[in-house]
Amino acid sequence: MKQLDVLVRGAGVVGRSLALSLGRLGLQVALLPEPPRPAGAPDLRAYALNAASVALLRDLKVWEALPERSATPVYDMHVQGDAHAAAIEFSAWQQCVGELAWIVDAPALERGLAEALRFAPHVAVLDGGSEAPRATLTALCEGRDSGTRAALGVAFERHDYGHSAIAARLVADAPHLGMARQWFRSPDVLALLPFDAPEPGRSFALVWSLPRERADALLALAPAQFEAALADATAGAAGALQLASERAAWPLALAQADAWSGPGWVLLGDAAHLVHPLAGQGLNLGLADVAALTRVLAAREDWRGLADERLLRRYARERAAPTWAMGRLTDGLLQLFAQPNPALRELRNRGLTLVNHLTPVKRWLTAKALDA
Repeated sequence: MKQLDVLVRGAGVVGRSLALSLGRLGLQVALLPEPPRPAGAPDLRAYALNAASVALLRDLKVWEALPERSATPVYDMHVQGDAHAAAIEFSAWQQCVGELAWIVDAPALERGLAEALRFAPHVAVLDGGSEAPRATLTALCEGRDSGTRAALGVAFERHDYGHSAIAARLVADAPHLGMARQWFRSPDVLALLPFDAPEPGRSFALVWSLPRERADALLALAPAQFEAALADATAGAAGALQLASERAAWPLALAQADAWSGPGWVLLGDAAHLVHPLAGQGLNLGLADVAALTRVLAAREDWRGLADERLLRRYARERAAPTWAMGRLTDGLLQLFAQPNPALRELRNRGLTLVNHLTPVKRWLTAKALDA
């Protein structure tokens, strides 16, 4: 192997995107996946990608190569509060954009990135069991449980919400028409994300965040009982929903590393920060990390090395504030809607209704989400 400039540890979407992006700068990059894990439940994750994330994937020549029906545009979004009349409507037409977001199948995106890496001349993809080679800079993209981050002594203060997110694929008896739906209720948050698989135009990716005991109880239900619980939670707004996959769940937390960089190392994605999925911004933040680090390294002075601490702190400063703000926003929304107090419930429902009638505020919120 040639002199190695960057070792990327972790081969999820963020790690693979970073390897491709840095390879395009002419840097010699090695990508080291985590050791293979035992086969388990199918991967049911679906990502809501904003315009900035899609632009990055287009630049990496990955977006157009995704398989048909693995990415579905969102044209409208309906956010429902506790009361039936309390809601906010977002529209791509009002925002003067083609779509508000794209819902992307996680395994398909990872396969698309892996295929692109096969043709990346400056990137070597190592075996998951390989010993880590030496490199000038190590980029940690290992996810929330990064062992390398822990070995560096970086604190990762985590606030466990005591909630789990249930994921599944659903098929409705009515077309989704590109509309995403979300319900904020005490104490759960339910999202139906329009998807085109397995049934084009009638499928959804479900993300349902609930207190852990309630989530465990729902996971234990027979399919017909779970579908009945969904019907009750959505009041039939998206039509009759049927399971089209198994169900999976993962714990939810808020976290941010106390240091994002050091001499010869840098953190990206879930290794640096975790946010609640209610705004669908987790992967968007990680891909924004990729774009920022690429810009910083591309613009470095000729005499400054890749491992320079001052150089890497430029990246850390650029990304710390947006991720902190998104963490506070999602946490604040969750805490607000988790309160069962009747007076507070009435206040937040009135707030939703008011924002829905303030077009400039809605445009600002949508613009922030599109470019987060």
